[in-house]
Amino acid sequence: MQHQGIAAPAELQDTIQGFWYARLDIGQLPAGFEIVPDGFAEIIFHFGSSCRIAVSASLQPLPSPFLMGLLNQPVHLHGESHLEVIGIKCFPWTVFELLGLPAASGGVRVFTHPMAGLQPLLAELVRAGRIAEALAQVKQYFLDARRGVATDSTLAKAGGAMRAAGGTLPVSEVAAAAHATVRTLERKFKQAAGHTVKDVASLMRFEQVRNRLWHDAKVNLAGLAHELGYTDQSHLSREFKRYSGTTPAAFARKAEQRKQAVSGEIVAFVQS
Repeated sequence: MQHQGIAAPAELQDTIQGFWYARLDIGQLPAGFEIVPDGFAEIIFHFGSSCRIAVSASLQPLPSPFLMGLLNQPVHLHGESHLEVIGIKCFPWTVFELLGLPAASGGVRVFTHPMAGLQPLLAELVRAGRIAEALAQVKQYFLDARRGVATDSTLAKAGGAMRAAGGTLPVSEVAAAAHATVRTLERKFKQAAGHTVKDVASLMRFEQVRNRLWHDAKVNLAGLAHELGYTDQSHLSREFKRYSGTTPAAFARKAEQRKQAVSGEIVAFVQS
């Protein structure tokens, strides 16, 4: 798998973490790819073979772009030959406002948006191997779009505190950091993200565990549970299985196998 990415410029850092590209040569790997939950919502453009999602034992085609919202369990995508992807990694409390869409919970979301007008140009650049230019086009689109979106200072402060703590802060401390009451923060968060503060914080914390296991399969789980504010190792293991569908130990074993086939950072697509 090829992967490259760029960080969001300063003007977008309260809305978008960054932009990434990946090429998956499906002919060399199993056709199904697992998307593992994390604390971000991602806008996904895809090129090459068709992109389909497994739903109730059938495969349904996905348009480009589509939105991968917050997940509470892995989902599986499929393609043929090779699949190239450009992703925009957004904060869940900003993505719907940025797109001008009503907030909603759930995973994959298909939507109609003027942003789809980028598809022909991006496809041409990707076919020509001009990936840096394609990422620059996407970045410029969102710089322009961002100028028309007002920032909610409460959500910005709350999101910043949650990110800095990796999802380990109690809701009361997140509210204090945002200079808001818990009730006000929860109302604003649910309206903006379609999820509660606790929902998002739990996914952020799971993401930390997942990434540590990816990079170090032998990490001490009891120590990690203490570091990240879980009650104990059992609590960490229950939460991990809730989001991943497997135990930390089983995930670590698969991570070692996956790293022989893919390289670089964890991106949305992880070999199943």
